[in-house]
Amino acid sequence: MKGTQLDLNSPVPATAGNAVAGKKASPDQRPFLGVQFACCDVYSRIYLNRAKTHYVGNCPHCAKQVRFQVGSGGTDARFFTVH
Repeated sequence: MKGTQLDLNSPVPATAGNAVAGKKASPDQRPFLGVQFACCDVYSRIYLNRAKTHYVGNCPHCAKQVRFQVGSGGTDARFFTVH
């Protein structure tokens, strides 16, 4: 299956909008992927897990789970369609 791994090794530049070290990031600052769930024709964001190893989420209508592994050799795409 193409696009099952994601390589995110690029550092995020420090800006006034980024979370300060030691403070929890707000939900809109957490790394996410945009996913179009073809099963129910809905779009949703899925977020990076705490271990920073996978992006995990569910279709908001039928609860189909998706999981994208983070690692080298992946893609820099940020938006996906799941069938």
